[in-house]
Amino acid sequence: MSSQETPRFAPKPPWLKVRAPGGETYTKLKKTFRELDLHTVCEEARCPNVGECWTEGTATVMLLGDVCTRGCRFCAVTTGNPRGAVDGREPEHVARAIARLELQYVVLTMVDRDDLLDGGASHVARTVTRLRELRPDILVETLLGDFGGHLDYVDTTIDAAPHVWAHNIEVVRRLQRKIRDVRCSYETSMRVLARVKERDPSRITKSSIMVGIGETDDEVLETMADLRTVGVDLVTLGQYLRPTPKHVEVDRFVTPETFAMYAEEARKMGFAFVASAPLTRSSYKAAEVYVRSILRPGDPEGAEQLMKERLAEARAKAAELDGEAASPRTTSELAARAAAALLLPADSLVRR
Repeated sequence: MSSQETPRFAPKPPWLKVRAPGGETYTKLKKTFRELDLHTVCEEARCPNVGECWTEGTATVMLLGDVCTRGCRFCAVTTGNPRGAVDGREPEHVARAIARLELQYVVLTMVDRDDLLDGGASHVARTVTRLRELRPDILVETLLGDFGGHLDYVDTTIDAAPHVWAHNIEVVRRLQRKIRDVRCSYETSMRVLARVKERDPSRITKSSIMVGIGETDDEVLETMADLRTVGVDLVTLGQYLRPTPKHVEVDRFVTPETFAMYAEEARKMGFAFVASAPLTRSSYKAAEVYVRSILRPGDPEGAEQLMKERLAEARAKAAELDGEAASPRTTSELAARAAAALLLPADSLVRR
């Protein structure tokens, strides 16, 4: 069987239990995130894999605040109207802060911002561009919304050249209206993912599917096939876990054996890499996924060695930039930096 009956307050099965994160690297990064005023989805979403990812030099940072204009039934992010609130200095601040961290791979994500004229696309693009200027060695993934289906906004983020452009389909076609906000749709998500390859065939694309929320195994396979049809390269599948009693209930706990079946079928479909397990999340071990699927495909030993080399390089670059940040700055330089950060007035992005 691929699932188990789940009474309303049933305890989680043993395969969903993990140790609390810890270790020197985890503790150091947690402290640094606080000092630099960076908000990670890893912590705020209480991701069970935070210890693993941080140890290998991967983290997910959220841009444009923590209030989403949409209200999906699976998501614990606050829903509301930010009324155009944008920190015009954030791209520079976040890029500089991340550059000082011992990270080899960063995922830049954001809440949906339908209150902004371009959905926040230019804000994301500026952050990616600045980060790649400061740390050419770091791999950058953007995990973004559908921008209301406006492909010109999508193009803005593609042209910033993140190494991976990701957008999550979240659930199978039949459950879209039940689980996601009414402004989301299966067709729009597929069209947005297809646009990335149309705009830049070399750009790596990625998506994620939640299971255990009411779908069937056949529907999961159909969704993966649709993702592959629009050119998605990387796919992740993980168990839906209810964040609060206000959110949609868990329908079933999908077994590890079924996740293994999903992975086998995904590989047959031609995905460059698939991560499929109960605790997998969309950004799970993203650095390893990229290295194993794109930089060192079919070479496990070479991938492991490259991961070590990249992490060592990240530590050296971060230490170098951290030292520069601690050095005195002239008044003229500080003024120039402040002016550059404010070249694009925040109020020009507000949807009237």
